[in-house]
Amino acid sequence: MSLTTNAADKPTLYKRIRADIETRILTGEWPPGHRIPFEHELVARYGCSRMTVNKALSELAQADLIERRRRAGSFVRRPQHQSAVLKIADIRAEITALGRAYGYELIHRKLRAATVADRDRLGVRKAGKVIAITCRHSADKVPFAIEDRLIDLSSVPDAATADFSREPPGSWLLHHVPWTEAEHTISAIVADERTADALAIAVGAPCLVIDRFTWRSARTITAVRLLYPGDSHRLVARFKGG
Repeated sequence: MSLTTNAADKPTLYKRIRADIETRILTGEWPPGHRIPFEHELVARYGCSRMTVNKALSELAQADLIERRRRAGSFVRRPQHQSAVLKIADIRAEITALGRAYGYELIHRKLRAATVADRDRLGVRKAGKVIAITCRHSADKVPFAIEDRLIDLSSVPDAATADFSREPPGSWLLHHVPWTEAEHTISAIVADERTADALAIAVGAPCLVIDRFTWRSARTITAVRLLYPGDSHRLVARFKGG
């Protein structure tokens, strides 16, 4: 059946459809793997032509927000991991996979208006709200990593009501908010008194530092710094020649 363009099919309608779907994805309302309504359902919902809906879905697919499967429909895309170093690991799953008992402690959580330093760290210009979180992960009751994280609430509003006293923020984000781009910076520092106390290591001991940023279609999701005791953690990546 062919649908003709009606009065509702204005040049910007497909952008509104795209924005509506994108917002549901970015807020985690539609998590990875969620099926997008079929084209005929979107046509009925927005009172437009199938061509308009198809254009919105095509742009979402080009932005890696959704994947379109022939005859099956469209689905929220799952993030693609590239290597051990580039992979965004779930620390809880990582520790469990080692056969060790996972422990988690929320040290600090604060919802606040973004400071200048927060905006610089997240790479955003507009003032908004963030959640600042500090937590500790342990393996067999031994400190494994300290996590210092900022979450941009304009991109992830549901994080404001998430219970991070029980679920680690990294695990929550991986299961609720799909990402399309990430950046890791790996460095090393020596532990100051505060870091040494948090990780139960000596002052001046080496620490591995991973600074990570994740985005969804150019919108910042989170910035996190992970500190690991340098003598008990390593990063491994395997590559194949092209």
